[in-house]
Amino acid sequence: MSIPRSADLASDVLTHTYDDMFNPPGLTNFLGTAQVDLDVFAIRSVNFPPYSHGDCITGQLYVDGRLARSYGGSVDVVWRPDHVVRSTVVDGLTLRSVTACAPGRPAVVVQLEVSGAPGRSVRLGFALDSTATRSPSGWLKPEPPSEPNTLTTVDDRVVGTGESGSAVSLQGLDVPASVDRSMLEATVVLDGSGRARVGYVHVLTGDLAEATTHYDACVADVPAVFAGAEEAWDKALADAFDPAGDGFSGSLPILETSNEALRKLYWWGVLGVVWFRRDNPASVIGRTYDTLMPRYWQTTTFIWDYSLSSLTHALLDPEPMRKHIEHWVGLDTHKHFGTEWLTGGPVGYWYSVNDFAMTRLVRDYVRFTGDTPFLDAPVGAKPMSEHVHDWATAWRGLRGEHALADYGGIDNLMECVSSYVHEVASFNAANVWCMRVAAEVASRSGDDDRASLLLKEADEQAGHVNELYVEGEGFWHARQPDGSLVPVRHCYDFNIVGTTFASDLSAEQRTEMVSFFQRELQTPTWMRALSPYDADAAFSLRPDHQWNGAYPAWPADAGRALFALGRGDVVLDWLPGLARSANQGPCGQAHFVEEAVPAMAGGARKSPPQFPYLIDWSCSSSGSWVSLILEGVFGIEVALDGTVTANPQVSALDPDARLTGLRVGPATYTITATGVTPT
Repeated sequence: MSIPRSADLASDVLTHTYDDMFNPPGLTNFLGTAQVDLDVFAIRSVNFPPYSHGDCITGQLYVDGRLARSYGGSVDVVWRPDHVVRSTVVDGLTLRSVTACAPGRPAVVVQLEVSGAPGRSVRLGFALDSTATRSPSGWLKPEPPSEPNTLTTVDDRVVGTGESGSAVSLQGLDVPASVDRSMLEATVVLDGSGRARVGYVHVLTGDLAEATTHYDACVADVPAVFAGAEEAWDKALADAFDPAGDGFSGSLPILETSNEALRKLYWWGVLGVVWFRRDNPASVIGRTYDTLMPRYWQTTTFIWDYSLSSLTHALLDPEPMRKHIEHWVGLDTHKHFGTEWLTGGPVGYWYSVNDFAMTRLVRDYVRFTGDTPFLDAPVGAKPMSEHVHDWATAWRGLRGEHALADYGGIDNLMECVSSYVHEVASFNAANVWCMRVAAEVASRSGDDDRASLLLKEADEQAGHVNELYVEGEGFWHARQPDGSLVPVRHCYDFNIVGTTFASDLSAEQRTEMVSFFQRELQTPTWMRALSPYDADAAFSLRPDHQWNGAYPAWPADAGRALFALGRGDVVLDWLPGLARSANQGPCGQAHFVEEAVPAMAGGARKSPPQFPYLIDWSCSSSGSWVSLILEGVFGIEVALDGTVTANPQVSALDPDARLTGLRVGPATYTITATGVTPT
């Protein structure tokens, strides 16, 4: 099979007990999101912008008057793009729930199936809560807005409203029920086969009349909502690979392979970008791609994360990609880390990556779409090519007393690695790459003098970057304003130096860097962001950038770095282990390494949201895995002018593997183990 359906992307069975290190799965219908809770029925983080609940938990289950989770035991969870299945055993009863976001509606549905002795009467209670609101401004904090609500009863439904009156939630069952304060109760009698079912609907919108319309449509046929969710998701996945489909403005190549790990990681990357598509009419900039879900930073797109999936966006959906680039240019990327789509306004402070990220976004957009006129198009007061030049040379204004740029403090960089500050190797190496890209852009327009000066300056800066290298060790220093050198054993230097700067390294450096990676960062199914031998490893437990785990793009980018450093064999041997971590739904914001927390069903476990980890269930940088497969395993390189070459290394995995339908400008290509062929 070459194009996945929802069922093909199902997670393994993920088993947890109460308050384990478990991040419960999320769901989306491209309008908003929801998250299942740790019990077998409840949901949380139901947010359909501009209306929100924050992280409110509702629908906690009682069985015959007792809180179901108080029985202990375990809950089995299986995630699919279209729904989540949870199951457990309580007091001789098997409880199984199915949860989905209703297609095209600001609603979540849950169906509970109860199995046990025929004829048994079971009293089911559902403890409800609501914090519905609509913020008068953009969502500028990690947590979505919320406000205290008053719950009232309308017929046998529960309505939640706050003092502001800006939003309403509507919750109820599709069987006769009674309401006692915030508790919905229904009694079911198991039929001759020992079964019964109850459907629950939760709607979040602006007023009761609108909520009632959506509620009535869902509650009339809860099973039909699940069928619709599966159909909608199967179409979205098919459209991602179909140039004639109406779901995206582009398409991704189809991978044909018998190698399960290769296929699994490719689909994982594709899924993790499609997953963040938002077609919400409240967006002032049209279609957007969120960065995290379902708990944090909803409605915000981070430039850094978007750029980590840059190649994927350029192939899959280039029209909103161009719109985002133009929008970010208009807001000054030196003053924020992203934008919020309810208002279009900036969010947060400056991230040091932004110049590199924007350069990468423009280059990928142009080279894959063939839209070279974009470089001449005015964006604000100057053509896009001038913005590329500005980003490539912005480092000049960040120099102190040394030749390299000073990228500031902890909040501008990794947030939880206190030593990774000021003159870091990664972004200074990226500056060399950016100047070479800007030189290519200048040459295209005939400005050979500018191109020559940029290339000369890039070579000079490459020498200064190499001054940060720790000789014989494979990692890099961070130079402080006083000139002192602090060794930092972080993967980001390995990744960015490797992917942008490999040709400026000696053979000894390349060998030493790979040895360092294998010795201190790589694990069987994931990797550490920071070496446990680093003096800063005691600073934080945030697993996206520390010793106990890694952000989801870091293993993929490390793989591309290894290919660039001449050790693709290390990646190919690693892929089966990495593929075992693609077993819990889309990439998490971080996964733990095996030494920190035991594996989850054989894969590196997604990190949880609670303090001190603060990690969301999924992250949009998943597209980095598409880059690993296309640019690393298949060795594809597309020049700014659209010239396609390939140096495939896939034959060691599957000599018959091929990519079909790679779109570059108006042409399409097939890539096999022997090279590239126009089609």
